[in-house]
Amino acid sequence: MNPHTIPNDQIQAAAALLRAGETVAFPTETVYGLGADASNPLAVRKIFEIKGRPVYHPLIVHIAATSQLPAWARNIPDAAWRLADAFWPGPLTLILQRSSQVPNEVTGGQDTVGLRVPDHPIATALLHAFGGGIAAPSANRFGQVSPTTAQHVHDKLGSRVGMLLDGGPCRIGVESTIVSLAHGEAVLLRPGGLSIEAIENTLNKKILLAQATASKVRASGLLDLHYAPTTPIEIHPADELWRRAHQLAKLGHKVAILKLSDDNKCINSNGITCFQMPLLADEYGRDLYATLHRIDHASFDHILAETPPVTQEWVAINDRIRRAAHSGHS
Repeated sequence: MNPHTIPNDQIQAAAALLRAGETVAFPTETVYGLGADASNPLAVRKIFEIKGRPVYHPLIVHIAATSQLPAWARNIPDAAWRLADAFWPGPLTLILQRSSQVPNEVTGGQDTVGLRVPDHPIATALLHAFGGGIAAPSANRFGQVSPTTAQHVHDKLGSRVGMLLDGGPCRIGVESTIVSLAHGEAVLLRPGGLSIEAIENTLNKKILLAQATASKVRASGLLDLHYAPTTPIEIHPADELWRRAHQLAKLGHKVAILKLSDDNKCINSNGITCFQMPLLADEYGRDLYATLHRIDHASFDHILAETPPVTQEWVAINDRIRRAAHSGHS
């Protein structure tokens, strides 16, 4: 369905479901979200039940516009307004001190809340029709590969979701960048669809990395094992990739290779299927989760991913692949 021509009656029906305490899955520019009324604790609990998500793991609240920030956050620093003005709507989540109206169910019991204004016409229309904040993690089972199409949501969550709005494939394909401003300094908690460089240029200073600070803020997508396909992943440099693939194939295993280097060696052989991934980071990010979903559907035994570059553009990709492979396979 063309995201610009989704019927208004579907948007209104989805907003009515949210007001009734039900869940709605909807597209954003990053991934599909599983949404519920962020001010309704019972509705928010349904998200955790559907996803199998630990209740201490906080959610991101999606709002329609920057002007709604004071309803959800307090003591908002100047840096937050600057980043919101520069990048909202867009793939940036700000962690701020929560206002008194934010339920504990949204924040995992913390005194902070994650907020963002998504950049997708369906998400925008839904937020305006609903009128409030929508708490929405990715519309998948907890810890698994995020959905970037409506079909991915249907395959993983099925009829457990009250309504699914189909906006086609997500434009960015990896989750939002998360920056905490809750305790003064700007701290990067999760790399994502917005570059660190863009944030630093707007603030005119370097931002801190969570690992280098005493920050104990919990936020979405920060567990060591996350974004993981059912098929185990290993990460290898290009020169080791094929040796490992042939080693596994000789044992009778079905191997999928995520190949990045452009050396014309993406050739399928007995037991080995090669997926040539884009050479540009933003295109790789758009394709990554969809490719992992395809591989899971095809019942491979192993995924071997070629180590991505370590440049600034690839920070979010490296983060996602490392977490997906964390279960001890690499």
